[in-house]
Amino acid sequence: MMAVNNNIQQRSSHKPGVHVCNPEPAPDSIPVRPETRRAILDGCHVTVLVLSVLLIVAISYTSFKSIPFLDDSLYMNFQLVVCLVFIADFFVELWLTPRGEKHLYVRSRIAYLLLSIPYLNIIDAFSIQLSYDTLYFVRFIPLCRGGLALVIVLDYLAENRIAGLLMSYIAIMVLVIYFAGLIFFAREQPVNPGVTSYWDAFWWCVMQSTTLGCSIPAITPAAKSLQFILSMMGEIMFPIFTVYLANLIIRHRNRLKIIKNEDTSVKSYPSPISSQTSPDTKVASDGKIS
Repeated sequence: MMAVNNNIQQRSSHKPGVHVCNPEPAPDSIPVRPETRRAILDGCHVTVLVLSVLLIVAISYTSFKSIPFLDDSLYMNFQLVVCLVFIADFFVELWLTPRGEKHLYVRSRIAYLLLSIPYLNIIDAFSIQLSYDTLYFVRFIPLCRGGLALVIVLDYLAENRIAGLLMSYIAIMVLVIYFAGLIFFAREQPVNPGVTSYWDAFWWCVMQSTTLGCSIPAITPAAKSLQFILSMMGEIMFPIFTVYLANLIIRHRNRLKIIKNEDTSVKSYPSPISSQTSPDTKVASDGKIS
């Protein structure tokens, strides 16, 4: 009877002269297969990380060699290419996002797009007058985009959310200390007698991030700004580390409780051998000898 009704409905839906359109795809559909989408996203993430590492090398080289980066056409062109690839990565991921989630992607990743804009090239092209300290900070903006990509990878590899948060923050902290050391060395070395090498600057940044302070004073405005930023990041890091340790201890205690409960439940079951009364026990209880 159900088959007859289905045949009637199918015939009635295909009346002559009436065009039947194909149903629209689901709102959460994507333009490519899930396997292809995952391969494209992995390739984009790897490309962003590799370009970020190369940009770190380029910035470190120009800083250690005291090369004016605005006058280095190779560095400026390379940073422009990196920023354009970062922008392309944003729109590729937006294209691969399901239709119903595109607005959520834009809302959560708009910072990625803003950090990918080649501000240094724009400033140089339009001859915008800024202080050298400001320009030195601007050149590190694209690296923030690479740092966010590293955070995504570490959070994906972490075993739980707390561990991912701690790993991500440690990675960000190490990158910030390294680049803060470059900035501190470039700005303080010419005027600060306490800074004779990059390692002096790196040690200063490490001590500032622990909120203990360092015997080397900050003289330039850029160094004083770094002193405030590193101290704030250090104050944020220790509570996260405490939360991670507390979560680790709680998980370990819960695991021990589960093991203890399992052992108790196993011992509480009577043994089939002990549940049977032996002949000797029966004789002793009856007081008779058979």
